[in-house]
Amino acid sequence: MTDGVLLSELAHDRDLERYDTIIIDEAHERSLNIDFLLGYLKQLLERRSELRVIVTSATIDTARFASHFNDAPIVEVSGRTYPVEIRYQPVGEDDEVDAVASAVRELATTTSSGDVLVFLSGEREIRDAAEAVNALKLPGWETLPLYARLAAVDQQKVFQTHPGRRVVLATNVAETSITVPGIRFVIDAGVARISRYSARTKVQRLPIEPISQASANQRAGRCGRLGPGVAIRLYSEEDFTSRPEFTEPEILRTNLATVILQMAQAGLGEIESFPFVEAPVASQISDGLRVLQELGAIKPRRRHERVRLTRTGRL
Repeated sequence: MTDGVLLSELAHDRDLERYDTIIIDEAHERSLNIDFLLGYLKQLLERRSELRVIVTSATIDTARFASHFNDAPIVEVSGRTYPVEIRYQPVGEDDEVDAVASAVRELATTTSSGDVLVFLSGEREIRDAAEAVNALKLPGWETLPLYARLAAVDQQKVFQTHPGRRVVLATNVAETSITVPGIRFVIDAGVARISRYSARTKVQRLPIEPISQASANQRAGRCGRLGPGVAIRLYSEEDFTSRPEFTEPEILRTNLATVILQMAQAGLGEIESFPFVEAPVASQISDGLRVLQELGAIKPRRRHERVRLTRTGRL
């Protein structure tokens, strides 16, 4: 099930009695829902000592997660993947679109089989790259886009068998959410649109930012499932090593008014005392509460008093 479905079950089964084991997969993504579940399950384990919780990911921060669950044991399992050769080809004077086309041409002339998965930051970049790749007029090759807003029937095309070879141009939806079959090569632009709240403008934005090392490794791993693969990074190795090891969790880069509202609606308790893997700072919490009071979504509260939703807040 999705993380949202499991959270919704808490409304009528606070102790999740239906389950004896819960597996949280791809935990490194650190979405709000995943962090809500990790905090709630920590509390639940105090009431249900027999419950088994397994947290998995290929690129997880094992020490942080083990510490969160009271020094839980860490089990490392070798994945069923093949070695991936990493090549660094910085964009340099070329723009990103030209660099993608050059990398595709290289793979077309030096390899004889296997599809290519290209990671880009958004729809416009995908359209521009598709034009550049199509302009190469590579015989027997086809180009397909893949992003979240794409119609379902068009998304399904990447799963269909096909003659010849294929270039799939995708956003980070293909990093973990979808496994594209037949991929032997990855071209990684090294960027993504990251949701981030601006305290100055009070607006949630989607700036294009460099991805973390963990995300880059996750992308590279997409081409090592069928056989030895090649991942071409359109940035330097120095650039890669200078990046954060893990992606910053969503709760540290989002408007906490939304978080507080979701927690109150789901009955997850107060944000100040909730056992997040990485808790937001007090000033962020105060700002979130102030925004909700200004909007009339919560009733006035004293310090550490329970958040009570108004009719507007429940809507």
